[in-house]
Amino acid sequence: MRKLDRQSTPDNLPLVNQMVREQMRPVNLVDVLIDTETWLNWTRHFGPFSGHEMKLDDPVFRYLMTVFTYGCNLGPAQTAQAMKETDPHQIAWINQRHISEAALDEAITTVINGYNRFLLPSYWGTNERASADGTKWDLYEQNLLSEYHIRYGGYGGIAYFVISAKYIALFSHFIPCGVREAIYILDGLMENKSEIEPDIIHSDSHGQSESVFGLAYLLGIKLMPRIKHWKHLRFYRPDKKTRYEHIDALFTHHIDWKLIAENFDEMLRTAISIKTGKLAPSTILRRLGSYNRRNRLNQAFHELGRVVRTEFLLNWISDLDLRRVTLGAMNKSEQFNRFSKWVAFGGQILEENDRDEQRKLIKYNHLMANCLIFHNVCGLTQRLHEMRTEGVIVDAETLSRLSPYITQHVNRYGEYRIDLSRRAPPINYQLPILMY
Repeated sequence: MRKLDRQSTPDNLPLVNQMVREQMRPVNLVDVLIDTETWLNWTRHFGPFSGHEMKLDDPVFRYLMTVFTYGCNLGPAQTAQAMKETDPHQIAWINQRHISEAALDEAITTVINGYNRFLLPSYWGTNERASADGTKWDLYEQNLLSEYHIRYGGYGGIAYFVISAKYIALFSHFIPCGVREAIYILDGLMENKSEIEPDIIHSDSHGQSESVFGLAYLLGIKLMPRIKHWKHLRFYRPDKKTRYEHIDALFTHHIDWKLIAENFDEMLRTAISIKTGKLAPSTILRRLGSYNRRNRLNQAFHELGRVVRTEFLLNWISDLDLRRVTLGAMNKSEQFNRFSKWVAFGGQILEENDRDEQRKLIKYNHLMANCLIFHNVCGLTQRLHEMRTEGVIVDAETLSRLSPYITQHVNRYGEYRIDLSRRAPPINYQLPILMY
């Protein structure tokens, strides 16, 4: 199998990119939060954990300040230096008493649902596909929660994101370096509460295994990973007697259908428990991974996974479009990883020694990145509409090559000020952008 040929670039793409980037309205990250809050009111999900606590003065101001602090990984002390009217102890107090991990998930979902109303993301992908990938964040070496990651190098943990084909991040988690990423790949689809509900998930080699293929199949999810050194994996025949004319050399083992049949009822009960929210997929996969090899349920999931993975690998060999779509989906995940770290300009070290707080920091960063993506798409839509009225021809192929991960117009540095009197421009989700 040869390397995929590079797709040709539309002739007007460089011109459109230049015109869009030059005319994007300059903005800083605080203004991004203010505008998205004006449009979506996502801070409504935050509030005191106990109804007996005193209410905050200017709660929206306090919540925006806290999201900016932790989403950009500045820390309360550094933020207090940039914002003269703030106090580092108050920022930390709001994080501990008013903003929970569940509330951050709800705010993220609100941003995703608003984003899904734009026309432009529909040219980038569909709601049916997503990709999952992890990126390493550093932790202090002298830390009981810090582990050395052989593949990435250095001590830290993995921020794991599920990215829609429309570029928006649907799910985030912070996991130890020693845990296989495949364990958490299905959690992102099960815990996703947004209007974008993918049932096809792409990943790299670390996002798949035989048991994950088997469980994903029972959950109605199509796992389509980009597997490195796939030719070294085993291909399984339906039975010992089956032979193939041209590809028989690929198959070295056969499937034990009796094992699957004997445990199929228990496998279905497991899938139903996950569907109803009684169990998380990662919980089941961790247990299956820790069980003895003699455990029949564990063996049955592996056997079913061998069937599904063999079928996928055969399609991978023969289907050029499948390889191209999978590669494109993984490129979006890698681009988001770079984009989210660009947003976290305060540093790439998570200065927390509590696992719950580490997960919250990743979700703060997730929310901050999604707000900037939403703001960028709003600006792109407005600019493309103006180009349409000016007579600039932009076709669907050109639109599909654009990306919301643009940063040239964003000012990350300087003295920040949360001005709640700032007037966000009116938003029109259905603004026409194509010249017909």
